[in-house]
Amino acid sequence: MRSLIERLGGIATIAASMREVPLENNVAVFEFLARLLAGELDVVIFMTGVGARALLEVVETRVPRATFFDALQRCCVIVRGPKPTAVLREWGVRIDHRASEPNTWRELLSVIDSGLTWPATGRKTPDSVAIAIQEYGLPSEELYAALHVRGMSVLPVPVYRWELPTDIAPLEAAIRAAVAGEFDVLLWTSAQQIRNVMDIAERLQLRESFLTATRLCLVGSIGPTCSEALREAGLHIDLEPSHPHMGHLVRETLTRANPT
Repeated sequence: MRSLIERLGGIATIAASMREVPLENNVAVFEFLARLLAGELDVVIFMTGVGARALLEVVETRVPRATFFDALQRCCVIVRGPKPTAVLREWGVRIDHRASEPNTWRELLSVIDSGLTWPATGRKTPDSVAIAIQEYGLPSEELYAALHVRGMSVLPVPVYRWELPTDIAPLEAAIRAAVAGEFDVLLWTSAQQIRNVMDIAERLQLRESFLTATRLCLVGSIGPTCSEALREAGLHIDLEPSHPHMGHLVRETLTRANPT
């Protein structure tokens, strides 16, 4: 991201705001595995590539990966975006449905509402569906609520959580620099990133000053989920890229910042 910003003539300040931490207690994964092997799940949704890999690492402490893959193929397999798609293709696991861009819970719900098909059997969505969802740090409560309204049962499968970086000094320095008016553009790539930044700003007693400073910046958001979190935090959004990818975010935001 830094190199792309610099190639486009920008001066980049990169401040890590979160890290992925595997869950020490994998009870949820083992429950998921037991129900999957017992044939009690109809649909499995993979939300992230990192989460899919972490899930497999835990599963392989109990059964061979081939056993897990075979059990998955008896379900309808849905992926949220390109990263879990790449992981499942690497595994050789069939993907039945993929959410369209911008790959939020709303697109996943649209896939489900359009009717699911299990290619191996040709059967359509049954009246009662049990869905397992590999979580990606935070539960997707809106998706779960919408599925429950539709009479579907949901098994959340948390695999990792988001925490602050071990060293938060660079993040603190970036927040202070923003308050001092040193940035023209702010780029955001995830909802949890925003929550962590605002938490640190609060600790520094700079939350309101930070919010005020952002109003003088061009703010780019990777996509709708990130934008929702920005608005909840009190920030504005100037631009969402045409595609929810880092490259598009950087190019389109910097082009707007410097149209010449």
